[in-house]
Amino acid sequence: MIDSVLARLTQLHPKIIDLSLGRVLALLDKLGRPQDHLPPVVHVAGTNGKGSTVATLRALYEAAGLRVHVYTSPHLVRFAERIRIAGHLPSDDQLLALLEEVERVNGNEPITFFEVTTAAAFLAFARTPADVVILETGLGGRLDASNVVDRPALTIITPIAMDHESFLGDSLAAIAFEKAGIMKPNVPCVVARQLPEADAVLTARAAELAAPLLRFSAEKALDGRLLFQGMTLPAPALPGDFQYANAGLALAAVDRLATDGVLPRLTPEMLAHGLTSIQWPARLQRLTKGPLVDMLPPGWELWLDGGHNPHAAAAIAAHAEGWRDRPLLALFGMLANKDVDGYFAPLAPRFAALRAVAIPGEPNTMSAEDGVAAALRHGCAHAQAVDGVTAGMAELTARPGPARVLICGSLYLAGVVLAENG
Repeated sequence: MIDSVLARLTQLHPKIIDLSLGRVLALLDKLGRPQDHLPPVVHVAGTNGKGSTVATLRALYEAAGLRVHVYTSPHLVRFAERIRIAGHLPSDDQLLALLEEVERVNGNEPITFFEVTTAAAFLAFARTPADVVILETGLGGRLDASNVVDRPALTIITPIAMDHESFLGDSLAAIAFEKAGIMKPNVPCVVARQLPEADAVLTARAAELAAPLLRFSAEKALDGRLLFQGMTLPAPALPGDFQYANAGLALAAVDRLATDGVLPRLTPEMLAHGLTSIQWPARLQRLTKGPLVDMLPPGWELWLDGGHNPHAAAAIAAHAEGWRDRPLLALFGMLANKDVDGYFAPLAPRFAALRAVAIPGEPNTMSAEDGVAAALRHGCAHAQAVDGVTAGMAELTARPGPARVLICGSLYLAGVVLAENG
């Protein structure tokens, strides 16, 4: 039942993406402006690291016993993953009631799928007590449907890179301008280290709004622990050195919200527990059980990552420096509108072999043949197209081992893999 409603909601607007605030604001007005009746809001934008930063912030506050609403996108397996209500994923019946209410109130007005689901999230969050709301933008920031809270308690901008150029602009400055759209007058903004072109835009916009721009220092110690503003904390649970910076964003947000008296100050013990409890699937996630893992010969490993742009690929390539103990094999799939050459430039030379797939059930998938051609262009000599994830795994695991398999290129492929792997 929920799947049929979700499918129907995708038909309410001729475009899947149509960046604008007019439609969602009109709908929220009809719903009683639930965005005005929320706990303190932390709004997160950026190109890479948004989801990991949100997951870290949630883990930190939940480790302290706080109730946390979270809105993220896209989902991997179940739509319910997008709307976490006071720490819990809603049941299909809860979601159905919310979405049907929003659809009914909207009437026959054109509205995008993301605008409907964002309105449903605000409605759920306004009706359920919690201590904090964490909102992740869907695309951009300035005209993103989540950007309707007049005065959040804090904003966060993660690293900005080239992505979604057809919607956000074809330069880093243009994309940074869209991301900076979540900043609000006099509201502090925690900002990640940025490339100079993006940093200049964020700095100028913060000055215009008199929004304090907060920078921080988070480093990896020689023993792997996290150094943050004079504290030594455990390493974040999510693998990859880049997660230290994402954790730093979340820790800086927690610190500022406590300083401003918005939320309680967390003890070092709470921070440590939160950092070691972070869960965020498909971000350099090692799969340790399930049918796909069962296909691995002894001594092999299976990893999953949904990063899909050059910045994400560079981060994976840097992490793979520590994987020199065995060959790295890839099972790859990507959407057709992504920068496949930018993605493969840092990463393809590290693959001893690659199998490319078309993403099952995804109309905008890149063909397996185009994926192979791109991999070959960038130095992966042993690349072939296969028909599906299982076939790709079978071919890769037939090679001499032990080896490490990385399934990569798209969150949509990651969702398929997690569903197939149980």
